[in-house]
Amino acid sequence: MPSRTIGRSRGAIISQYYSRTVQLRRRSSRPLLGSFVLSARPSLRLYDLELDPTAREEEEKQSLLVKELQSLAVAQRDHMLRGMPLSLAEKRSLREKSRTPRGKWRGQQGSGGVCSCCGRLRYACVLALHSLGLALLSGLQALTPWRYALKRIGGQFGSSVLSYFLFLKTLLAFNALLLLLLVAFIMGPQVAFPPALPGPAPICTGLELLTGAGCFTHTVMFYGHYSNATLNQPCGSPLDGSQCTPRAGGLPYNMPLAYLYTVGAGFFISCITLVYSMAHSFGESYRVGSTSGIHAITVFCSWDYKVTQKRASRLQQDNIRTRLKELLAEWQLRQSPRSVCGRLRQAAALGLAWLLCLGTALGCAVAIHVFSEFLIQSPEAAGQEASLLVLPLVVGLLNLGAPYLCRVLAALEPHDSPVLEVYVAICRNLILKLAILGTLCYHWLGRRVAVLQSQCWEDFVGQELYRFLVMDFVLMLLDTLFGELVWRIISEKKLKRRRKPEFDIARNVLELIYGQTLTWLGVLFSPLLPAVQIIKLLLVFYVKKTSLLANCQAPRRPWLASHMSTVFLTLLCFPAFLGAAIFLCYAVWQVKPSSTCGPFRTLDSMYEAGRVWVRYLEAAGPRVSWLPWVHRYLVENTFFVFLVSALLLAVIYLNIQVVRGQRRVICLLKEQISNEGEDKIFLINKLHSIYERKEREERSRVGTTEETAAPPALLTDERDD
Repeated sequence: MPSRTIGRSRGAIISQYYSRTVQLRRRSSRPLLGSFVLSARPSLRLYDLELDPTAREEEEKQSLLVKELQSLAVAQRDHMLRGMPLSLAEKRSLREKSRTPRGKWRGQQGSGGVCSCCGRLRYACVLALHSLGLALLSGLQALTPWRYALKRIGGQFGSSVLSYFLFLKTLLAFNALLLLLLVAFIMGPQVAFPPALPGPAPICTGLELLTGAGCFTHTVMFYGHYSNATLNQPCGSPLDGSQCTPRAGGLPYNMPLAYLYTVGAGFFISCITLVYSMAHSFGESYRVGSTSGIHAITVFCSWDYKVTQKRASRLQQDNIRTRLKELLAEWQLRQSPRSVCGRLRQAAALGLAWLLCLGTALGCAVAIHVFSEFLIQSPEAAGQEASLLVLPLVVGLLNLGAPYLCRVLAALEPHDSPVLEVYVAICRNLILKLAILGTLCYHWLGRRVAVLQSQCWEDFVGQELYRFLVMDFVLMLLDTLFGELVWRIISEKKLKRRRKPEFDIARNVLELIYGQTLTWLGVLFSPLLPAVQIIKLLLVFYVKKTSLLANCQAPRRPWLASHMSTVFLTLLCFPAFLGAAIFLCYAVWQVKPSSTCGPFRTLDSMYEAGRVWVRYLEAAGPRVSWLPWVHRYLVENTFFVFLVSALLLAVIYLNIQVVRGQRRVICLLKEQISNEGEDKIFLINKLHSIYERKEREERSRVGTTEETAAPPALLTDERDD
């Protein structure tokens, strides 16, 4: 660091680290410098007496440092070189000079040629393994889709567009964690002990990739494939409602219990991770109380001097330039407030736009309800497999068209702040998504369960959610193609405009939250749905990244997205995750499972599987008597659930209070620094006034001295006359 080398010469630094190496060598009981042969010591005859004595002394210290580095172990030598405040070229030179020659291995002292060969072979193997590990690590980093793209997006489009891709990366982590639990405890055991199929397997036609029906029905992808058997006994999955009975005194792998508690544990872990991420993001984004002085910090302290490649340095220049644009735009926005008449016009336009957007959301919900009732009352269309895509297509088109109407209304509103414009668009799109998802949840658990009670309605709901995910991805591709690519071509070729469309952050973020909500809703009915969501998110990342770099431009009004990640995680937690949890809790506690398929076919509710398991454990013997106690007091008792919820809320509240306290302390410290600066200015002004007063007194004293000395001279002149 530059602060460690201010006022110090290179020779002083080398001398200091030479002393450190001597102390380290003596502490590790290594031979002194005098034990080396005389030819290893620097000779005075090698020096040119006409050279600068300072350079000659520096070369002596460098040679002594090289000798001492050679006497250290390799790890100690590397650690010492890393800590030296020298340039990389000088460190490389010292490392090359301090390498032990090939004929001077330390193992050669009293070991012979065999040990020397073994030492060389071991050293070569260690170097090869180290190089292989570094190559594998760099290869794994290269496979991640955000290794280089995020830096490029942040440099060209700013932190607002970058927050979308960071949120997508967070969703990938959530789905990977949930999928790991489901594969380990549900899909893996069921694949190891497959149930007997009720009939011949249907032939795949290719349409199953869109509908999820057909040959996908009797796979681990959907609820109906899982048996209600104990997986360590040779028992099939009968369709008459019977259930396998475990051996007396045994503790089998209960598939219904594993299915229920794995989904519950996955939701609980996702909740903990989501709350922690939200609290951490809140602390990071709201930690700084004000942005005073951030412009100088960005200008003078943002450059990373370790960057040496031209491509990386260009990216860093773009990042700093975009950051300065965002900071200056935010500063200009605070300097130009709107008048009272302008605020009244803005409030009237906002009220009218909100009424139109709320009416649009209500109309979409009513249209979906009417259309779903029409599909239920027309059984001739339900027999065709292609007709299963009609409802997802209609919902997808409404999801695609309604945000464009809200965007047109937003263009007519006089927003001063682009941040406020994005927040308003997010709220309107969120209300639309909530209205649509609420109507669909009523359609699935209210109407479809009653109509399909004699069939496997869980499979239908899981396939429906799969179709919604696939249709959402297909419509997203079409929107990217026609909404960004075709519009850019028309604007450049026909309209002769150089302006490209901007990236719609609100609509794209709400599409991610909508897809993730569908995934959480369908985990109980399709355990493999998080894998579909992971594949979809990866494809969305590459498609959106390519379209953004080729078809979009940076925002015309740059703005600083310092709180965007916190807002996205908050929307993902409370409306999305909380709604999905309520939906699944209602399905587990209140809805009767199908009597023809699934692990809960003989029960009145899915939650009853826990009570059945407790009765089996009580009959199994006293060795597992503690497990019924755990289930009775920690699972069935609602006090534990309320206690965990209260603890989560307390953690969130305490984290918010800690962040507020830190912001308060930062404000007080900044105020103290400002007061100290004012005190220094006051003292400097006082000293300056005292100095000026003394100067005036000195001048007046000199003037009076000259005046007293002047009359005798004048008298002498008069006498001469």
